[in-house]
Amino acid sequence: MKKIGLILLGFSVHIYFAQANRFIYQVTMKPDSENPGDVRSENTYLDVNAQKSIFYSEKSMKRDSILSRARETGNFNFDRSQMQSLRSNIDFIIEKDYKSGVKTFKSRIARDQYAYEEDRTIDWKVLPETLKIGDYKTQKAETEFAGRTWYAWFTTDVPIQDGPYKFAGLPGLIVKVEDAKGDYSFDLKEAKKIAEIQNPDSRGSVIKVKRKDYEKQNEAFRRDPVSFFTAQMSSGRSGPGREMRGGGGGMRTPNPNMRKQMEERVKEEIRKSSNPIELK
Repeated sequence: MKKIGLILLGFSVHIYFAQANRFIYQVTMKPDSENPGDVRSENTYLDVNAQKSIFYSEKSMKRDSILSRARETGNFNFDRSQMQSLRSNIDFIIEKDYKSGVKTFKSRIARDQYAYEEDRTIDWKVLPETLKIGDYKTQKAETEFAGRTWYAWFTTDVPIQDGPYKFAGLPGLIVKVEDAKGDYSFDLKEAKKIAEIQNPDSRGSVIKVKRKDYEKQNEAFRRDPVSFFTAQMSSGRSGPGREMRGGGGGMRTPNPNMRKQMEERVKEEIRKSSNPIELK
């Protein structure tokens, strides 16, 4: 019977990976610790094939698509209000390599993109509790990760040991995962076949660092974003203070009022994101 079960599992895995799969999760979050009534929600994608998965924001994908077309055509006269509406709280990409087991986190600090390999393991405790979520029979699991207690519900009906964000390693797909405080929740809303997994636009070179170094850089940016932008400008890297290329190929300096508005917007975004998904 065990051998037959393994054969059936192998057959079902083959069916799942005959094409790429997209699992759409709704993320509900309370990013502002001083305003717990500010509850935000948006969709994220977990794209999966036989080799890897990529987790990213639906809004970010749409925003990158608009910017990519603008760069290709040279026409940047797109709807600015639309771009503002596509700003995402999920401002990162997570790639999981199934063969090596490496999880790579990518995110921007100001206008520079950084990447690090996750160096912490997620050790699950599978619990006896079960629950029917939608069409899935699920079982509960618990873990401590990055300063939070997390509860996950996974299903062996889908033979993919993966899930949203950095979560993976359970004997099936994670259908739901939430932290004990109710600050963050990932809920599977839809699953469908896709032609191939997406590779979200990185827009430029990626600075590879250790996780601790990324956290130090991010903390420095949050503490004083204006100085961080100034340092980028001095080093020739991008940011609100960067000289921008004009239509004739020359360089122009952004309007000081525009720069000030961008800096104030960044400060406000930082102030309203005082409850990150990872607390330590």
